[in-house]
Amino acid sequence: MTTNLGTKGNTLFTERYESIEKCVEYLTTHRSEILSILSNISSYRAANAEIDSTIKTLQGALQEVETYRPACQDSMAVFMPSNVILYSYALYLLIPSLFVNRIEFRASSHVAEYVGLLHDKLKEVHQLPISNLKVSQKAFMANSVSQGNIVVFTGTYQNAEQIKKQLRREQLYIFFGQGINPFIIGPDADLSLAADDVIRMRLFNSGQDCLGPDIILTHESIAESFKNLLLEKVEALTFGANDDPNANYSPIFYKDILTAMSEYFNNNDKYITYGGGIDFRTKKMEPTILYSKLEDRLEIAEYFSPVFNVVSYPNDEQLMKLIGSSYFSERAMGCSLYGSEHLADKLRRKHTLTINQTLEDVEQGNKAFGGHGTMSNYIFYDMQLVSKPILISEVVAEFLSEKRIEV
Repeated sequence: MTTNLGTKGNTLFTERYESIEKCVEYLTTHRSEILSILSNISSYRAANAEIDSTIKTLQGALQEVETYRPACQDSMAVFMPSNVILYSYALYLLIPSLFVNRIEFRASSHVAEYVGLLHDKLKEVHQLPISNLKVSQKAFMANSVSQGNIVVFTGTYQNAEQIKKQLRREQLYIFFGQGINPFIIGPDADLSLAADDVIRMRLFNSGQDCLGPDIILTHESIAESFKNLLLEKVEALTFGANDDPNANYSPIFYKDILTAMSEYFNNNDKYITYGGGIDFRTKKMEPTILYSKLEDRLEIAEYFSPVFNVVSYPNDEQLMKLIGSSYFSERAMGCSLYGSEHLADKLRRKHTLTINQTLEDVEQGNKAFGGHGTMSNYIFYDMQLVSKPILISEVVAEFLSEKRIEV
């Protein structure tokens, strides 16, 4: 018969949701074991926050799938990201297992060892048809990806495009990339709140998080005051190991980031107002503040490190011209606005917008998230590309509603 796993009472759905419940119980009762794995790549605060988010998201899995009712699919191939490995395991593997018969994934080479350890522990708990394939990308493409009804990729836009070219038109392709995630601080902003929030977001896992703001756009009338306040707060931060609950920032895990940022600091040294130090032995990177004006056109990139790129802007017109430029529009994902709330409607057209709070405060694993920039995220199906906030169960329900399998 044809089935839909979103239908309450379906046998397969019930059995698999019990597996999800077992994972929630395991994460709750064996927290220290999971922390020991995550602390290899994440700070104490980030690892604990990731476990909390994962538990909350898995607890909402039943309601999510019943809400969107995605049609049951046979197979799914997933390129896993190189960070938030537990949370990603829930979003891209566990919850989709409620409506996908079998899922095969390939871990990022940066974190393959720790993803493998995590999967081995959770696999014993959930016993779901989720397989960790320790193969080359070429082999994964030739076998798992070529056969998948759904393909999920997290990484750079350039690599996403190369994979997209090799897919058949009936395959659903879901891409998660990176965004600039600007903080915009208007002349009427609460500067203390803005400074605290930007530090919280920029130093989450020592900056090694895709939701971190890569630019802090500050109105020129309060730019000096904000910079001085930020400097005062950053100077009080402390460095410590990943297992130190009192550390504000910890060693950088991704070695290539140290090399890239060393070159970036060297090329832009005149804009550094605080920090800039990198210790390659301890992997410590000082929280670094760069201060420039919009007219300086300082290079904006995804730093993946504790870098505060503060840029002053003269007026709303110049600000929105920058936000509306092709570079920013293509990378439109999240945006946080402090003050200048009259700009909110315009910013919402392309971004997930937060007002006087951070993206971390509103991100919830059972709801669509993202922006409308093609380099940030998109869905590709039947030769059509759509860029919008994404939740896998919702996307499958929307694009594959008539593509059910017989079980």
